[in-house]
This record gives sequence, C-alpha cells and structure tokens, in this order.
Amino acid sequence: MTTTPAERERTVPTRERSGVTEDLRLVDLGKEFETFTAVHPLNLTVPGGTFFALLGPSGCGKTTTLRMVAGLEEPTTGKIFIGDKDITAAKAYQRNVNTVFQSYALFPHMSVLDNVTFGLKRRGDKDAKRKAQEALELVELAEVARKKPAQLSGGMQQRVALARAIVNRPDVLLLDEPLGALDLKLRRQMQIELKRIQSDVGLTFIHVTHDQEEAMTMADTIAVMNAGRIEQLGDPATLYERPATTFVANFLGQSNLLEATLTGERTDGIVTAKVHGHEVAVDAGRVPEGITEVWLGVRPEKLRLGEQGRNVLRGAVTDASFTGVATHYLVRMPWGHEITLVQQNDGSPRYAVGENVSVSWDPGHEFLLDQQQDEDAGIGIGDE
Repeated sequence: MTTTPAERERTVPTRERSGVTEDLRLVDLGKEFETFTAVHPLNLTVPGGTFFALLGPSGCGKTTTLRMVAGLEEPTTGKIFIGDKDITAAKAYQRNVNTVFQSYALFPHMSVLDNVTFGLKRRGDKDAKRKAQEALELVELAEVARKKPAQLSGGMQQRVALARAIVNRPDVLLLDEPLGALDLKLRRQMQIELKRIQSDVGLTFIHVTHDQEEAMTMADTIAVMNAGRIEQLGDPATLYERPATTFVANFLGQSNLLEATLTGERTDGIVTAKVHGHEVAVDAGRVPEGITEVWLGVRPEKLRLGEQGRNVLRGAVTDASFTGVATHYLVRMPWGHEITLVQQNDGSPRYAVGENVSVSWDPGHEFLLDQQQDEDAGIGIGDE
C-alpha cells in the first residue's frame, strides 16, 4: 500500500462555484469502537459546492465518517469544520447539515407539499410554502404537490425526500446509499437526476455508496476507502486509469494484473519490460520510482484481439460470452494465467472457445504498481 493517507491532508480539486457554500474540513478525524478502529485519523477538505463520494465495501468506514459529519456519531479523535466554524461538539440538530437516507422517511398522512414544508414551518418560516414549491420544481415534482407519498413511485418518493432536505439550504447534504432501494433502471435515471440537481442548487453533496458505477457517474471527486483509510482520492477518470493500489485497481472495475520486470532504460518516453519472458513496451510516465518488479495492469476494454497494438501476447480462448453490445473473453496465457478482454460489437470477428488468438495493446494503456502489493486486494468483496 502507498503512504498512509492519515499522515497528510487530502484536498478535493476546486471547481468554479458561487463561493456561497463553505468548505467541509475533517482534521485528524477518527473513530474507535471497543473492539476495532472504524476510521483511522484522516484529513480531508471538500470544497463547497462539489459532489463528493465516499466509495468502498461494507465495513470500510465510509458510513461512520458520514455519521460523524451528521452528528450521529461522536468522533474519538479530530475535529469537523464547515468554513471556520468548528461543529465537532454540536448536536445533530444544531448543524446546518441534512441527510437523505435509503429509507425516505416521508410522513404518509401528509401531502408532498406538506412533507417539504414541515421543517420550515417548525422553524416559523413565513415563506415556507413558496420555498417548498421552488424545491419541488427543482426536482421536477411540482405537479404532484397535493398527492400523498403512497401515490408516488419509489423514484418520486426519493426526489421528495431530496426536496425536503435541500429546501433548508444546508451547508452540506449527506446522501447515505440513497438509491439502494430502487431497481437498476430507476437507479440509473436517478443518478443523472441527482447530478443535475446538485449542479443546479450548488450545494455540497457527500454521497456514501458501495456502487462503483454510481460514484463514477455522479461524483466530481471520489475517495476510495478500505479498512478505515482512504486508499486513493481523485476524479473518476484518474482513479480508473491510474489506480494507486491494487485494491483500487480491482475494486473500481476489472483489471488484468500481469507480473512484469522492468528491464530497459527510458527511450523516447518508453520503458521495456518482460512479462514471463515476453518483451513489452510501457509508458515511461507510468513507471513508479525505485522499483523494477511490478504489476502491469491493463483494463479489459483496453485490450484488442489481433495484432492491433505494439504489445502482443498470445493465448487461447477459454470462454466467450456475448452480451449484445460486446463479447467478454477469457484468454489463457502460456504460463497459465487467464486475462479478461472486452471486444465491442463493432463488426469485428468473434472467436470461439479453443481458438488461438493474439491479444494486444499500445503503451500508455497500462498502469504499473509495486509487485509487493497484494494481487487479489479488492477482489470478491461483497455488496452491502
């Protein structure tokens, strides 16, 4: 694993924003229970107005981190700031932080409009109805304002819960697996909707999820958590294309990790390596400093069947699964390792089990990691 992230502050890249929403800062924030450490002390700054995701498997510490921000869990160490205001000791109701859970928790006897105005009316806001109507327009539910929650679909109910949360204009909106109860098609629609709403309203969204696609679709920045620590933080493309650890490489999508030894000097931006005696060329900019024994990683969709790239390995097809948009292949290499390859349904010839094939890729389509890391880290971790 790379250097312990608890030792240094991590800051999400700032994007253009109105400046109204203040940054959320976690300073040496940690949580210990009697028998285990849920969150090792971490430092994190999330700029106001960004969509941020805490991604990881069950038990990684992401929900505990969210609960500490919400005021539902007391930290063992560290502090929580919104802007310059220390909210660590503040009660949950004293924080300008709202949470949307997987269970919508709507009042069944109230109309949609009354559900959204409820919190505002309790605070004596004389403009509650107008604000609630604006929030419903934002989530595109103004036409169902008079209906009861039971008359709405699951996706609509989730949007009502979201409207009720954002109508208060919180400094931070926490989303705790909010789409987990929806079916796949509706979940994907809501991913797009959530991103649109966050962009329109300009609030800081912190989304906790174990679903990699969900995090990649919506978040500006993702923190991948494992065993109470942040393994890597970055934008979705960087995490996917250049994972810093084998855990990130395996947890965020699929990866082919090949044992390789760097053998050559850097020439014209290329370094040579050997994979079980086969020479390949890799991008010098992706070579870690100070190591020669590496995992050479290539994503399945970066590989091509046939000699279409500079690097070529040969093997035999052991499985071919046609899914409509693509064919997923397993190809066994001469040294016994099977690699996964995805070929788009673009008119290219398809191969049958038992056929000998060439597998190729170009330098720059790989990533390199220290071979001392566990090859299987992040594989086979169950959903929550």
